[in-house]
Amino acid sequence: MLETERLVLRAHRVSDFADSLDLWRNPEVTRFIGGRPYTQEEIWARLVRYVGHWVLLGYGYWAVTDKATGRFIGEVGFADFKRDIEPSFEGMPEIGWVLAPHAHGKGYATEAVRAAIAWGDDHFEAAGTVCIIAPENQPSIRVAEKCGYREFLHTTYKDNPTIMFMRGRATA
Repeated sequence: MLETERLVLRAHRVSDFADSLDLWRNPEVTRFIGGRPYTQEEIWARLVRYVGHWVLLGYGYWAVTDKATGRFIGEVGFADFKRDIEPSFEGMPEIGWVLAPHAHGKGYATEAVRAAIAWGDDHFEAAGTVCIIAPENQPSIRVAEKCGYREFLHTTYKDNPTIMFMRGRATA
């Protein structure tokens, strides 16, 4: 579990499934991530995959909640999705984040991503981390840049234009 001034990042629970359904079925959330709302089956697989990352790799995604209210606001974390993308970023943890629309525009994404990055800098042997973002997703691009990610190259992923961002590991 990680805590920031306003947020708690914690392990996913089965009870998070309803909140994940609301999140991933929302067209505003998925317009840049897959381009369509996800099915219940896909969302369940996502939740199980988050937990599986922790078990198999020692890292994964956290459920993000508002510290004051306990309300679920999204998900952030690291993964190895074995993406079929060129160039490959095999061996580099991939960070990702998604927040519910009610949490947009409040700085929560930057706060959560910074907490995850600090955790990653303490736990990863890799020289850095990577993220991929749709070019139209300007809010996520701003979060990435505020958190030290720099545009590496433009590529495609699943036939869609994608920008790959990289961030070097912080050193003491």
